[in-house]
Amino acid sequence: MSATAAAPAAVAAPMGEVALRIEVRGGRSVAARQFHQGALRVLRPHYLDESGQVCYVVVNPGGAYLGSDLYVIDVEVAAGAKLLLTTQSATKVYRTPGSFAEQRMRLRLGEGAQLELAPDQLIAYREASYRQNTHIIMHPTSSLVMSEVITPGWSPDGAAFRYEELRLRTEIHVGSAGRGGLLALDNLLIRPPEHDVTGLGFMEGFSHLGSLIVVDGRVDQELADELHALTDGHDACTGVSLTASVHGISGLVLRSLSNSTDELKRLLGACSALLRQRWYGTAPLDLRKY
Repeated sequence: MSATAAAPAAVAAPMGEVALRIEVRGGRSVAARQFHQGALRVLRPHYLDESGQVCYVVVNPGGAYLGSDLYVIDVEVAAGAKLLLTTQSATKVYRTPGSFAEQRMRLRLGEGAQLELAPDQLIAYREASYRQNTHIIMHPTSSLVMSEVITPGWSPDGAAFRYEELRLRTEIHVGSAGRGGLLALDNLLIRPPEHDVTGLGFMEGFSHLGSLIVVDGRVDQELADELHALTDGHDACTGVSLTASVHGISGLVLRSLSNSTDELKRLLGACSALLRQRWYGTAPLDLRKY
């Protein structure tokens, strides 16, 4: 490189980091490695039923994501291990002048591993810009259920959709790193117009978005139809799409629009409960009671 060439841009240091490796020991899933620093923490493990699945709760003591913040979460669920990962409270994104807030998550699932990712809602406030990048590598025999609820935060003038932009990118590969096939690339961009357009087509007039991503060898059209039917009776507009099969494993994405966080939580909770009972033989969970 010549003396006049520009130096590479500095990589921002994470504001908070969490790393977990979950393994099976003595019939239960335990953390073989646990690390956190900065503005992210994990609470002590919980066992919510007799299945051996471990539950970890991620906490942000700072309370919110701000402009230029970077948070990094790295989770490995080893062969046969079972993890439920959730958050203590909603993820709040406040004003981000100058640059967006970002969360990067890497998930790796070994042979026969199970991961349920069930964070509380993401709340984007006025003038907030946020990016979330999730990269997942799964063994063909592993199982993934992940949910997400996005809601606009309160605005002083009462107007809807006052955040600037939300970009959520989820990339799922089946196989080992470098040799796995791409199962799904889910890109979600929400960029509200400058003025409230409720009823004029943006998000079909709704203000809240719920997503459920399920990847498992047992995913098929029958399951997609059953989950869609389960949403009947809820005050939400819902659609379900299937991925192609890669190495014998398929996925589905359920997307639901509503005007209520609680309604979306009930809907996604009902879908997750059906999967827990049918696939894992475990009862539905109400995380707020623990």
